[in-house]
Amino acid sequence: MIASEQQDRCRTLVSEAAAGLLDPQGRQLAAQVQWWPLEGLAGDWPLAVLGEGPPLLLLHGFDSSFLEFRRLAPLLAEHHQLFIPDLHGFGFSPRPAAGPFGPGPVLDHLERLLAAIEARHGAGSSTRAAGLGLIGASMGGSVAVELARRHPGQIQRLLLLAPAGLTGRPMPLPPLLDGLGVRFLALPGVRRGLCRSAFADPESAVGPAELEIASLHLQAPGWAPALAAFARSGGFAGCGLPLPPQPLEVLWGAQDRILRPPQKRAAVALLGERVRELDACGHLPHIDQPATVAATWLARPATVL
Repeated sequence: MIASEQQDRCRTLVSEAAAGLLDPQGRQLAAQVQWWPLEGLAGDWPLAVLGEGPPLLLLHGFDSSFLEFRRLAPLLAEHHQLFIPDLHGFGFSPRPAAGPFGPGPVLDHLERLLAAIEARHGAGSSTRAAGLGLIGASMGGSVAVELARRHPGQIQRLLLLAPAGLTGRPMPLPPLLDGLGVRFLALPGVRRGLCRSAFADPESAVGPAELEIASLHLQAPGWAPALAAFARSGGFAGCGLPLPPQPLEVLWGAQDRILRPPQKRAAVALLGERVRELDACGHLPHIDQPATVAATWLARPATVL
């Protein structure tokens, strides 16, 4: 069960973000959050909903939140109705004390969310005919690939941003090490270093506003045990094959310092000509170069290779 105190705290954090974040685009996106009940899942689930047009689902990366898309959302909302959830166990989502946490629950939550989106917003024939677009960043790229394989008739096309987890194999962290890892990630100096590493030019791009957003979700109840449980699961890895049948494009920053070079080389070998590398861009193309990401998505859909 989801304790009401936990749910209230998550709602309060998002409401406070809408009122007081240093980043104005972050405030605007937080103000668009709705709390949806999902059939079969306890609690209400945060989902930023904005814009008009064909539906587009945006999936954030590991240990992040919907706020990751604060710069991209305004550029796409004139053309799409955007649905930006917090993934199961991440952001400001409910975290049942007994779990479970891992790839399975992440995908189960999203499948229930897809059903809710169709029930609420897909009754019109024009929406259904358009299909659902899907953008996934970092770990969200692997989540997007898995989801697209499961729902080829519902998801129209994909854009992956520096996808993580398409190659390799799951490496579960053993007990004790998972807790140590989470405590390490919570250290202010570590959060600052990770945030700076995600940008192509941290000296100009990273200030108090970015650091605030990078750490805000750590205040959500259950953040540490849920993240430790996800680490014990092994997370998303080896998700790339078979690639889904839908048209798929990939943008990757030339200055990506989050994913190690061997990981990037393996992913590029898998994805081939679908990959376009962006100069002056780090691990977060949707933050470093949101206009390029938006233009790529809004251009003519990619051809299946």
